[in-house]
Amino acid sequence: MANDGTTSDRSRRLPAGRRAAVLELLTTTGQLTVGEIAEQFNVSIDTIRRDLDQLDAEGLLIRTHGGAVSIASAPRSDRGMDVRMRMQTAEKEAIAELAAGLVVDGSVLMLNGGTTTLAVARALRDHRELTVATNNLRIPAEIPVKALRDLYVFGGAVRTIAQTTTGPVSFQLTPAGEQLEVQADLAIIAVGAVSGTGYSTSNLGDAAMMAEMMAHASKVAILADSTKLGRRLFAQIAELGRADWFVTDAPPPPDLAAALEAAEVQVLTP
Repeated sequence: MANDGTTSDRSRRLPAGRRAAVLELLTTTGQLTVGEIAEQFNVSIDTIRRDLDQLDAEGLLIRTHGGAVSIASAPRSDRGMDVRMRMQTAEKEAIAELAAGLVVDGSVLMLNGGTTTLAVARALRDHRELTVATNNLRIPAEIPVKALRDLYVFGGAVRTIAQTTTGPVSFQLTPAGEQLEVQADLAIIAVGAVSGTGYSTSNLGDAAMMAEMMAHASKVAILADSTKLGRRLFAQIAELGRADWFVTDAPPPPDLAAALEAAEVQVLTP
């Protein structure tokens, strides 16, 4: 039976087939905007945003402001966190400086994994006598030593691609396994997405650890660059009102700004 192309067209309209076609197109072009992809597949911009969010969460492409970049042709050593460290660098640095401004000398901090909190660690260069607890395996090598009083890394399973640990927010005191829970003055948490329903990320283990860090802190600052606004990922971390501050690089869209104001979250932008 001759194939008139309708079967292929139909598969491209289905989410799985469309996402596969998006990846194939990105592999050829290297980089595309949301608008270009939506026009190519004759679907709405919101549909393509959801597709890109899902593909980004699966590690199949890199979500950028207004579009996506292919990682299919990148060397393996450049994938994962190493690639993300080169994305939105100016925005992350601006966010990091604002977040560092919330930190009081002599206080206890919790920092989660990710490139934005890594930028925060570097931005603490003028602080002193800080106690820092983190699941970010890169922070010990990057945080200025002169800023520290003590540095702790939470144990647990290692996520190699993210260079983080996932486990309880506690430390073992004795060989018998007695655990000591900890309390911080401020938890600085970088998230994967922010919407009117709250803060979310793509990995359940990461979401659980972020939520636990927030639960063990007197104050919470949530960080996200503007590419992550108006998005919702698989694993919910917390509702908007769980944060005291939301730090980003540009004013949130009106609907999200209204939701943050209603939740009594102070928004900080450069």
